[in-house]
Amino acid sequence: MASLKILFVHQNFPGQFRQLAPALLEAGHQVHALSIADYGVPGVKLHRYSVNAADASAVPHPWLRDTQAKVLRAQAAMQAMAALEQQGFMPDLVIANPGWGETLCVKDVWPATKLLCLMEFFYSAHGLDMGFDPEFATSSLDDNGRLRMKNVMLLEAMLTMDAGVAPTKWQFDSLPAIMSPKVNVIFDGIDTDLIKPDAGASIRLGSGLTLRAGDPVVTYVSRNLEPYRGFHVFMRALPELLRRCPEAHVVIVGGDSVSYGALPAGGGGWKRKMLEELKGQLDFKRIHFVGKVAYSLYLQLLQVSAVHCYLTYPFVLSWSCIEAMSAGCHVVGSRTGPVQEFIESGHNGTLVDFFDVASIADALVSGLGKRAESQALRQRARETAIERCDFGRVALPGYQALIDGLCDGGRA
Repeated sequence: MASLKILFVHQNFPGQFRQLAPALLEAGHQVHALSIADYGVPGVKLHRYSVNAADASAVPHPWLRDTQAKVLRAQAAMQAMAALEQQGFMPDLVIANPGWGETLCVKDVWPATKLLCLMEFFYSAHGLDMGFDPEFATSSLDDNGRLRMKNVMLLEAMLTMDAGVAPTKWQFDSLPAIMSPKVNVIFDGIDTDLIKPDAGASIRLGSGLTLRAGDPVVTYVSRNLEPYRGFHVFMRALPELLRRCPEAHVVIVGGDSVSYGALPAGGGGWKRKMLEELKGQLDFKRIHFVGKVAYSLYLQLLQVSAVHCYLTYPFVLSWSCIEAMSAGCHVVGSRTGPVQEFIESGHNGTLVDFFDVASIADALVSGLGKRAESQALRQRARETAIERCDFGRVALPGYQALIDGLCDGGRA
């Protein structure tokens, strides 16, 4: 098809579009981006907008704080789009994550432009992440009302978008059924040619310790160490793991803030809280907190890993789970919907109850003790990642077919 003029809209571009944007550029399309951030993607024309700090300082009703932040982004993005329109810029297609609010006025500025939205997650007070963990659960109707308001921009996007994409079937199923005819399931995509096993991999930690592929290494990765990704449960499994596997080392990647939940009562991060809870039970010569690391170092760590632990609430699946599978890890994952979509216990990984500390420890110990026997399982994990989640083989063709249908006048 002819070259399209495509505008990505995301306050932190490239965000989830880190592979799609350069791929569409390479395919010959004119690719632009509208963002608050200024780092962008080489070859993509970046247009920036900003939110008026004075407007953001007003204090609304508690239920409206999140909505206000999104409306302010929507207004600032609309003004930036209008300025582009006045300069003669009219995209054929806008691709955006509506969760930040920026898509609210796309059709007001460019009525004829096609709008493709990434529908990541639809919030609910029941059956998903909210109330899942009884340790932190609340039953406040006020909290439920605030949560319901988080869907306002998503509902508006569903009404105005020409098509949507949900990365997984589980995320698709979280959307209102009345909107599902507009939405396609296409995983974001990972580079399985880059993320692959390496029997010669090694990693040197800041302490001077070198770990190599084949060593008894357990890994845990999260953007931030928090309950949403099971950090508290994982930490509680470590004393038993270290007792039963005296040669094992545990490497933990992640920051001390929160990405999705709240910080613990009393301040500080969840790392500090869990270290206080487990004081005297952990061997810090064998537990290594490495913070946030460069992507290349993270990949080496997955290649060294004997067993990778991935736990999550019923929420958006982390790329790290699929990347660990692509690297040939034996993944011990939580028996929650997002993980069950990709891991079948005993076939391409091991599933455990999210809250069962003893079972998590047992699975990690078993994985370390049966590394040779689990080779077929690890290979099937990689095959799953390639067949269902590879960007070039799966995600890009899916997006190309969807975009062709939208911009050639076909049905999504």
